[in-house]
Amino acid sequence: MARGAPWGGRTASLLLLPTPRGAVIAAGRKKRMPRKLLLPYKSLFPPFRAPKGLHDAVAMNAARSGYRVFSANSTAACTELAKRITERLGAELGKSVVYQETNGETRVEIKESVRGQDIFIIQTIPRDVNTAVMELLIMAYALKTSCARNIIGVIPYFPYSKQSKMRKRGSIVCKLLASMLAKAGLTHIITMDLHQKEIQGFFSFPVDNLRASPFLIQYIQEEIPDYRNAVIVAKSPDAAKRAQSYAERLRLGLAVIHGEAQCTEQDMDDGRHSPPMVKNATVHPGLELPSVSLQGISAVEAGAAGQPHQCWLMQNFAFVQLSYDFMMMAKEKPPITVVGDVGGRIAIIVDDIIDDVESFVAAAEILKERGAYKIFVMATHGLLSADAPRLIEESSIDEVVVTNTVPHEVQKLQCPKIKTVDISLILSEAIRRIHNGESMAYLFRNITVDD
Repeated sequence: MARGAPWGGRTASLLLLPTPRGAVIAAGRKKRMPRKLLLPYKSLFPPFRAPKGLHDAVAMNAARSGYRVFSANSTAACTELAKRITERLGAELGKSVVYQETNGETRVEIKESVRGQDIFIIQTIPRDVNTAVMELLIMAYALKTSCARNIIGVIPYFPYSKQSKMRKRGSIVCKLLASMLAKAGLTHIITMDLHQKEIQGFFSFPVDNLRASPFLIQYIQEEIPDYRNAVIVAKSPDAAKRAQSYAERLRLGLAVIHGEAQCTEQDMDDGRHSPPMVKNATVHPGLELPSVSLQGISAVEAGAAGQPHQCWLMQNFAFVQLSYDFMMMAKEKPPITVVGDVGGRIAIIVDDIIDDVESFVAAAEILKERGAYKIFVMATHGLLSADAPRLIEESSIDEVVVTNTVPHEVQKLQCPKIKTVDISLILSEAIRRIHNGESMAYLFRNITVDD
């Protein structure tokens, strides 16, 4: 053993290590190892050369297994679209369990590994919107904590899209939902026909807003025998751009229904009836006009008397009073009219959402009075809430055509006039292109800006 050395008042022995030649080296000393002990790197670790074609096979297997498709809802009606998409992709639906506990809480369990993979969550929105939103948020967060590489939400109908503007003392709920999805872990969204295209600006990650119009146009061309005698109708001036897009691609005429038959969503929110109906109503002190004393003289008398200041004041006071009276007048709804010829033609009403059908039924009645002999309604999202099936069945509408972005099998059983167009093809193609890093421009060919 080597000599001990003082270290903190104690004697510490140096460990002696044997070398390959049997020599003894003290571990605590610096000593250069002989060069002949250093073997060449290549001899120790020979390079691995994969057989020809193995890299291609590995890359192909990685591409096939590099993504998973999950359904964020466990009900049969909501998983129908997810099954159609996975069948077109040639993949299997991811293994997961989504259920409601007895206390109403949502629980999500992922039953397979998703580490380092692209995950696509398909969530269709049933009638219980809030539960569907929580299912999507919880599943996205569960996949995020399971180390998924990318989490892409496939939400054909984006909920709360109608609440995308500030009204009175309300809130922009669509912006709130976008922030919640980003916080939960989503990195991309695929949706279809947003109610307002500006909604894409609410998100901090990419949003692909696909269009269902090619499928609806194909339905018109194939399922309506005499569609050349049809006219595209906009239910309101707000939908005129969308209707014009359909009319240009089908080379048909355009008609616009102007006016309102009853109170709509904007009527309740824009303060249309908020001004007092009578002029002698009490006005808030902050809105009162200042009292001006002109001592009983007119503007002409003031000008003749050499008082130009009082003349100017009287003229401007009369103008301000007239403007104030006009501002306080209640907004009158214009009578409903049809701009365009629909007599002896097929009327096709196009819109993005059909929920409360009262406005569509009223439009159909007007078109019938103007001479339209068949009336079709085309919409992307068929929410069909409340008594919509019964009202459609009893109305002058001949057929309502919607896509399967929202499950509506129960409504179809109640009303045989409701028809469905499958849009799983474009959703599956979008998933394939996003996973492979391909351009999405092909899915927007022949799509106008106003569509």
